[in-house]
Amino acid sequence: MSTVEAGGQRDEGEYGRAAKRPKMEEPPLEEKEDRAEHELEEGEDSDSGSLPGNGEAETDSRARWSGRQFRSGQKDNGKDSHLISPSPVVHVRGLCEAVVEADLIDALKKFGPICYVMMMPFKRQALVEFSSVESADRCVSCGAKEPVYIAGQQAYFNYSTSKRITRPTNADNPNSGNKVLLLSIQNPLYPITTDVLYTVCNPIGSVLRIVIFKRNGIQAMVEFESVQCAQKAKAALNGADIYAGCCTLKIEYARPTRLNVIKNDNESWDYTKPYLVRRERGKGRQKQAILGEHPSSYADNGYGLACPLLPLTTNSRYKLSSVDVPDMVSYPLPQSSPSYSGHAPSSVAMVSGLHPSKMNCMRIFNLFCLYGNIEKVKFMKSVPGTALVEMGDEYAVDRAITHLNSIKLFGKRLNVCVSKQHAVIPSQVFELEDGSSSYKDFAMTRNNRFSSAGQASKNIIQAPSAVLHYYNVPPCISQDQLLKLCREHDVPGFIKFKMFDGKLSSKTVSGLLEFDSKTEAVEALTVLNHYQIRIPNGSNPYTLKLCFSTSSHL
Repeated sequence: MSTVEAGGQRDEGEYGRAAKRPKMEEPPLEEKEDRAEHELEEGEDSDSGSLPGNGEAETDSRARWSGRQFRSGQKDNGKDSHLISPSPVVHVRGLCEAVVEADLIDALKKFGPICYVMMMPFKRQALVEFSSVESADRCVSCGAKEPVYIAGQQAYFNYSTSKRITRPTNADNPNSGNKVLLLSIQNPLYPITTDVLYTVCNPIGSVLRIVIFKRNGIQAMVEFESVQCAQKAKAALNGADIYAGCCTLKIEYARPTRLNVIKNDNESWDYTKPYLVRRERGKGRQKQAILGEHPSSYADNGYGLACPLLPLTTNSRYKLSSVDVPDMVSYPLPQSSPSYSGHAPSSVAMVSGLHPSKMNCMRIFNLFCLYGNIEKVKFMKSVPGTALVEMGDEYAVDRAITHLNSIKLFGKRLNVCVSKQHAVIPSQVFELEDGSSSYKDFAMTRNNRFSSAGQASKNIIQAPSAVLHYYNVPPCISQDQLLKLCREHDVPGFIKFKMFDGKLSSKTVSGLLEFDSKTEAVEALTVLNHYQIRIPNGSNPYTLKLCFSTSSHL
């Protein structure tokens, strides 16, 4: 669909990581860091008592984190033993989702002058380059002795394996920066298209080209008319929400200096070539569409009326005048597409292919609640293995279809589509094979995860994966107890286990569970999500909460 002209790279992964590089070439900075440290889990529900960013990775042969150094990494002479030699570049972990470069600079400038900051938002990490090794040493040493908070959350520090952060261009000179920005969209509850990004970016600086790609979540590269326009856009939009409480922008300079777009559509657009033709879907004569190009009820850009959103951020390093950018930018309100089943948008999903004896209303809730609030679930008596799921809105149904349609569950393949019904009516209630009711109302349950904008913004919309993130678990729980729980409920056991190190005062813990396959992880989540864990002498049970992790393996 689109290519990027930059030394043979087609697109750019997470903040400048090349897709493939010759073995003899020096690996990118992010890859170096990945070898030294494990990736932290992103996204935890507000009910959890431990933050996923507060855990420290296991020590390997190349790195030891500052918090662990302080507790047990001392030599006989009383000095900390660093397995990585001191460097002016510090690797920061445990950041919250909303952190931007300005927050890091505000929190760490007390240790010394900062030359450059590079964010790794999908990992909740960052690299900070100080002007001297002494400043970096003060930062790492202070983090080992006492908590250092960035945007209200404790962060962890260690020296980086690199001596200098690789800039996309000569970023130290504002006049020679890159005019192409890399945008990472976190928590994309609504569709992100070229029209949306153009509406967001063009009021700040003239946009020439946009390319959207999906590798590590949803990312896009936006080419501006000049370096100055790119700098202003980065300063004004970094950390802002496209829609209230979601679709958060994390912005870095990209490596390519120019984008090459070969067609104009929802995922790529060249605004210097407005009549760039779409490529044919295949060879030979194409039949004329029966109903034309688009349904009449579907807007030209796929969205409804414009609505005002959040004001632009004010904590940016570049301060803009009122002439440069308006105080409030108007963005299009998302509208779900009716293209899944030919029906108008509906907040009811129809799910077929359900195992007759292993699926019930509660287990459907456990799986579908990851993508939106669940109001009601009803099995259809006339169509065995089929249920109607009423969700909070049509956007939740779209997300469920996107991520759950065609997945395998208990040996059967699910089919998820938009229902003709616009509400679930509790009629013809009967008993399922496991003895439970065929209808259940979940409108008042506390286990819905999208009940408020603040709660919804903490959820990471993630496709099913072989790694589950667990949280809201009592600190006394062990790996063996969790494996026993899997055996008791006749679901596959996990093969790898990791518990994050939380605060000593934390009442709950969190971590990761890796299974042999994605299917096994889906089955475990469907059965064990929201399981009530009781502990001896405990007054109230703990509700085990599970979601799919952004990590592909441990």
